[in-house]
Amino acid sequence: MHPATPPSAPPPLPSHGPPRRVLVVEDDPTVAEVVTGYLSRAGYTTAHAADGFAALGRAADFRPHLVVLDLMLPGIDGLEVCRRLRRGDGPAVPVVMLTARGEEADRILGLELGADDYVTKPFSPRELVLRIGSVLRRAESAPPAAAPAAVLRAGDLTADPGGRRADRAGRALSLTAREFDLLVFLMRHPGRVFSREELLHRVWGWEFGDLSTVTVHVRRLREKIEADPAAPRLVTTVWGAGYRFDAVGDEPPPEDAPLRGDGLLS
Repeated sequence: MHPATPPSAPPPLPSHGPPRRVLVVEDDPTVAEVVTGYLSRAGYTTAHAADGFAALGRAADFRPHLVVLDLMLPGIDGLEVCRRLRRGDGPAVPVVMLTARGEEADRILGLELGADDYVTKPFSPRELVLRIGSVLRRAESAPPAAAPAAVLRAGDLTADPGGRRADRAGRALSLTAREFDLLVFLMRHPGRVFSREELLHRVWGWEFGDLSTVTVHVRRLREKIEADPAAPRLVTTVWGAGYRFDAVGDEPPPEDAPLRGDGLLS
């Protein structure tokens, strides 16, 4: 399935820093050519893999900063590729999935496996580039050195916005960029209830979108930070209203502390 629009002038990357590497995993040669060409003109360094097995080998060699991953692939599908990419002990590489409109169940499963975002086919190449840029900014963002962000604590749960690290009882947590942003946002607003629509806007920067994205990320976050995810005590559900972070132990900073990256489209 082809992109909805042909490539045109792409949004430029910031001039500072080395080019970011993006691995495009797509078996349709026309779609792959459009996406890699568009990303290259936007300033990214790109590589391409046409099937699931090639994607895993290319990821090991190319060491991408982000993977654009089609779900429907020969060999092994995109869900299995995403699952295997998440098995490593190092930082999780951000993943933006490409899905068909009728693949809602697969899209939700992909988010559960740790994908950071998704774009449905047919898609606008410009939108895809914008979403990639947003995911990368969130994954790589850090507060200015002159104003380091305070470490957030709630009982034995700690989140360091500056270093983008989180741990529970001294054990490092493997969080995706979105999961980390969601955790930091909730820890900075203890006791407040946020609807899924509010979280979609405040954490994802979307004015509208699939609310199941929030539901899936909350569930995955609970699996990583709660002693019993089936009976959460930190991120609790307020039925009919949304989600609330119930802090325990040390009090996090006030709710007006800035969250770097708030409002970015992705």
